[in-house]
Amino acid sequence: MPNLSTTTAPARRLTKAVERARILDGPAQLIAARVRRLTGRGTLKDVISGTGLGHPAHPPLTDLVIGSFLSALLLDLLAPRAGAAAANRLTAVGIAGFAPTALTGISDWADTELSDETSRRLGLVHAGANTSALLMYGASLVNRLRGRRLRAAFLGLGGAATLGVGGYLGGHLAYARGVGVNQTAFDRGPQDWVPVMDSSELVEGQLRSSDADGTPVLVVRRGTQVFAIHDRCGHRGCLLSKGELAGTVVTCSCHGSRFDIRDGALLRGPATCAQPAFDCRDAGGRIEVRRQ
Repeated sequence: MPNLSTTTAPARRLTKAVERARILDGPAQLIAARVRRLTGRGTLKDVISGTGLGHPAHPPLTDLVIGSFLSALLLDLLAPRAGAAAANRLTAVGIAGFAPTALTGISDWADTELSDETSRRLGLVHAGANTSALLMYGASLVNRLRGRRLRAAFLGLGGAATLGVGGYLGGHLAYARGVGVNQTAFDRGPQDWVPVMDSSELVEGQLRSSDADGTPVLVVRRGTQVFAIHDRCGHRGCLLSKGELAGTVVTCSCHGSRFDIRDGALLRGPATCAQPAFDCRDAGGRIEVRRQ
């Protein structure tokens, strides 16, 4: 059997080289800060992030762009004459879909924490590779419309190769670095009652962080009731206990996502998922929680 470390060596060398490229830190921080200022917080940011979809908007848009470009390439290779008109249209569709795809992607990338320099570097090169691919496909479309089919096909082939590099880095960001995934997906909390603090420690309207068998829990007292939700924001993992509480709404201090402490309901993005909520009870002067 082939050695996996050998067969994947070129790809791993690429990601490791990008991850170590400190020269990218300055431009990455500058671009991310400007993107955050432009998108702000509120309805626009929610739409770009995919809050209403229940998951990030970027991945399905990438399927549209990649699918259109690769379909055009296949027509160039398999049906250069009969599929010429369709290949032209598919290339145009891919170019048109690039702008919203890039917007949603760069918005997600800009939300990575300053401490996560590795993801910042990967995202910047990912965007650069995809932009290079767009330029090649744009030149390919111009040549298609001028009847230069062979030149257009070669430009499309180069664009596909470059797009593949960008896609690989994007996959590495999502599946190896965890950018864009729900940070609470694999940590739903204890199924049985677990004590987290003394009842006397819980002050009215105060955000308190505790530990429930390894799961960070945000506990809040409101009147005679006690509420608890997962303390780690599903968006990028920031602790909600460091945020602000207004009534029964907690706002994440990192990116402004809002959740209802009563049931973890998502009220505003850029988060795309509700927070896991916990049942609470006072058992002999101890606050206990369990997963709902």
